[in-house]
Amino acid sequence: MAPFPLEALFGKFGMYAIYLAIGFGFGFVLEISGFANSKKLAAQFYFKDMTVLKVMFTGIIVAMLLVFSAVALGLLDYNRVWVNLTYLWPGIVGGLIMGFGFIIGGFCPGTSLVAAATAKIDGIFFVLGVTFGIFIFGETVQYFEDFFYSSFMGRFTLPELFGLPTGVTVLGVVLMALFMFWGGEQLEKIFGGEDPAKAPKLRYAGAGVTVLIAVLLVFIGQPTTADKWDTIAAEKQPMLDNREVQVHPAEALEYIYNDRVDVVLLDIRSENDYNLFHIQDAQLTSLDELPELTKTLLQKPANTLFVVMSNDEATATEAWKALTAESLTNVYILEGGINNWLDNFSGAGAETENADAALPHPKPLTNPAPGDDILRYAFPAALGALYPAATPEPHDFEIEYTPKVKLELKQASGGG
Repeated sequence: MAPFPLEALFGKFGMYAIYLAIGFGFGFVLEISGFANSKKLAAQFYFKDMTVLKVMFTGIIVAMLLVFSAVALGLLDYNRVWVNLTYLWPGIVGGLIMGFGFIIGGFCPGTSLVAAATAKIDGIFFVLGVTFGIFIFGETVQYFEDFFYSSFMGRFTLPELFGLPTGVTVLGVVLMALFMFWGGEQLEKIFGGEDPAKAPKLRYAGAGVTVLIAVLLVFIGQPTTADKWDTIAAEKQPMLDNREVQVHPAEALEYIYNDRVDVVLLDIRSENDYNLFHIQDAQLTSLDELPELTKTLLQKPANTLFVVMSNDEATATEAWKALTAESLTNVYILEGGINNWLDNFSGAGAETENADAALPHPKPLTNPAPGDDILRYAFPAALGALYPAATPEPHDFEIEYTPKVKLELKQASGGG
């Protein structure tokens, strides 16, 4: 699924040529829309000319419809589309500052570049002012850095804000935009003396098409995690079958102690089993909680290794499928699960000089209950990560294993 690796498909020269064509096309559209004219842009704030609102909101709803239509058809992976992270209060303050500059200078940063490219003096001076402002910001951000990074909300979008399905949210945004278009025309009539009757009639057809597509998205919906797995199963299932992603406990332990790798341990078990015993720093979660958790995991740095575990491998395998389907990279399964971890680290080798070594060790059950993902050890108390086996030292064990981990950098998603 897209985004497509442009450099792999067309080479570096072809990739830059595509970037140049997109940039030129965007600038050309802004220019023919009149966005290189500061008077036209400033007229927006006096309700005399609402071209800015009409053009920008048209771009927003068209892009929105194309993106979510492509996602609904399985052509685009939305998790790999760059979405600006939300810092609520810094964003509000920054928006007010930019709006003030927009009114005073007659440009936003993008339109000032269009004006400068067409040799308009005010556009050139605005670009110089923007450049100077960027320099001043870079030299002073240290004094308000705490505020700059405050009220972090992550990749926060309208469906999450309103708790509505994506299709319903898309339809709501389209209807809101159309109402604003109508309201803009009324303001132009009152403050600018424009006659809405002279506007192109084709705009009604465009409005009808956007509403129709939005309504279809409500009924089609967006792909579920299961749908996404079905799309990639032919490629990823052999990795499970060939045991390419099941990492030995000793290899997982090596990475836990590797300072260059950020290891996230996801324990997909019952709360009861987790309380009896879990690896130190393992995060308790469930298959039902994974979709919401994935949004946070996707923001982790590129050097993050994710290890999912259950008592054996059955539940962890389902978790691996779900995380992989949601485009999370560097996800592995703890081979044999917690049972195999205890097989390797709960015996004599765990009797270190650590004070916790005085605790009694868990004992293998002689007649464990049949079935998958059953904890096959008995524990004298529910001590969680206090057992020595929860924090074994790699140098206390000499275990041979076949390395499986191949850390991959996240695929670039652009933006900024």
